[in-house]
Amino acid sequence: MNKPNIKPANPNFSSGPTSKRPGWDITALSNALTGRSHRSVECKARLKEAIDKSKNILGLPEDYLLGIMPGSNTGALEAAMWCLLGKTGVDILAWENFGKDWVIDAISQLKLNNLNIHEEDYGKLPDLSKVNFDNDVIFTWNGTTSGVKVPNGDWIPDDRKGLTICDATSAIFGMPIDYKKCDVITWSWQKILGGEAAHGMIAISPRVVERLESYTPSWPVPKLFRMAENNKLIKGIFEGNTINTPSMICVEDIIDSLNWVSKEGGLNSLISKSQNSLKKISDWIDQNNYLTFLSEYKDMNYISNTGITFRITEDWFTSKDETGQRSVMAEICKLLSENNVGLDCNGYPKAPPSFRIWAGGTVQTSDVELVLPWIDWAYNEIKTKHA
Repeated sequence: MNKPNIKPANPNFSSGPTSKRPGWDITALSNALTGRSHRSVECKARLKEAIDKSKNILGLPEDYLLGIMPGSNTGALEAAMWCLLGKTGVDILAWENFGKDWVIDAISQLKLNNLNIHEEDYGKLPDLSKVNFDNDVIFTWNGTTSGVKVPNGDWIPDDRKGLTICDATSAIFGMPIDYKKCDVITWSWQKILGGEAAHGMIAISPRVVERLESYTPSWPVPKLFRMAENNKLIKGIFEGNTINTPSMICVEDIIDSLNWVSKEGGLNSLISKSQNSLKKISDWIDQNNYLTFLSEYKDMNYISNTGITFRITEDWFTSKDETGQRSVMAEICKLLSENNVGLDCNGYPKAPPSFRIWAGGTVQTSDVELVLPWIDWAYNEIKTKHA
């Protein structure tokens, strides 16, 4: 086939850090309070602004607290695990890489005894009906590395006894989340909004505050994860008084992103854009005969509209062993990169060999649409070489 002649305006399709907002340049950071103490009145006000704007745009419940944590989404989720777990049994759902990481931590680091693991291969969800909500439950809303998401929160009971701890980093700002079904919600700045790395956020329900103030884990909690001391919530975390020193450049950047979201029309505008991008990719896959979603579900409610993941199905490719398939994927993605049309489109290294196109709200649907014929072209170039 002929080489396309129209390129995406923005070739950045990385799943993290994700593309900056349209129109972003370095001048957006010109008002950053660099060289200032993060404990100063002005810096704390800026940190509180990032918290308040996030809570307002997302429409989080009024009685939920929101704080900034070190260590990106990983740090925020680890803080929840280290501070909250151990009082009751724990159920962990793992169907992609990060869910599996939480399993490793629960077994090897926290050494939890009463632990139920609901694990599935990439492309499928565990049986949600088997989750025991008398226990604390850890799950990802959207499989960052598998392209599979939970369809909704209906499977989580309102009268649960345990806490629900939700890793929402590739879902929040990109798809509807039933917040009241989640007692802990964590995410990072570098994912959905294209912010700079190393900072995470944690939203907690009143039930979490009650746990923090009535229960002390049997293990020592590292300072970077500590949300309570002497059975008292450290309220400053949720008011801009961070546990450790944040980057005020990163803070300025996320405030810029949040201001952009407001100008774009708010949360629903981001969700709608992402869903439109998924529709473009879904229609394209339907029109060709060499690709399918990594997800085993036909119901689009289960397929991620942010980290959109799909794989090659033709025999010449699938007959190769995994090493061979990964080599082919690397060649295809190298062609996309060399032509500056699709950067970082290769799937997650531990996932099955696949493409992953990030289509959160900072990525224009027009750019998603324009990269697709380039994938067709690159695929055919490499197929001709190998088949």
